[in-house]
Amino acid sequence: PALDESEFFASEVVRDLDAFKARADVIIANRRTEALDDVADKVYTRDIYGRD
Repeated sequence: PALDESEFFASEVVRDLDAFKARADVIIANRRTEALDDVADKVYTRDIYGRD
């Protein structure tokens, strides 16, 4: 099911990935993906080898 609310646990929901990447100082991700390659310096993940 999609999240249709504007907030989730009192945090703003940002649906546009490019807008999110521009606004974020730090990105916590479960997995590395090509979509985050342009902001790799902001990404922290347990997937250090890009295989998870």
